[in-house]
Amino acid sequence: MSTVSEIQAALQDLSPEDLQAVDAALRSQFRSRKLGILYDDAYGLWTEEDQASAAAAAFALMDHEESSRERS
Repeated sequence: MSTVSEIQAALQDLSPEDLQAVDAALRSQFRSRKLGILYDDAYGLWTEEDQASAAAAAFALMDHEESSRERS
């Protein structure tokens, strides 16, 4: 089993506090490696993945609204 698979399997058993610690550690790694960071300020880190996820959610909502209007 790969390290990534082991980590993914272990995440299911972590408490919310432990998940937050893992998230902080990952974001620290992104910061130190300067990987995919769009914004890094007092409010936190915003990565390319965060941006893509937010855009996908917005487009899904717009698609849903559009299809609702077409049915009306």
